Amino acid sequence: MAQKEIIKMTNEVFEEAFEIESQKLTPEANIFNDLGLDSLDVVDLVVALQKKFGVQIRNDERVRNIRTLGDIYGFIDALGEENKLSLPREN
Repeated sequence: MAQKEIIKMTNEVFEEAFEIESQKLTPEANIFNDLGLDSLDVVDLVVALQKKFGVQIRNDERVRNIRTLGDIYGFIDALGEENKLSLPREN
């Protein structure tokens, strides 16, 4: 899956599910401190990302290390590699 597509789709989740303004959605934005999510929001985030990307996230231990949007982008990219998500990769 192309990195640009991962970023676009992930940012759409934050904009739609949490009404976060697009200019706040930068790779270094901390999902708790900068974007204002709490532990209950993270559950909703996982569900929304699973639906958006068609992957299973909930039982993946790597989720515990996610702190920034950049971490999410990297995590989704890794899942895409592992699951061969259908969007083409950029070279």
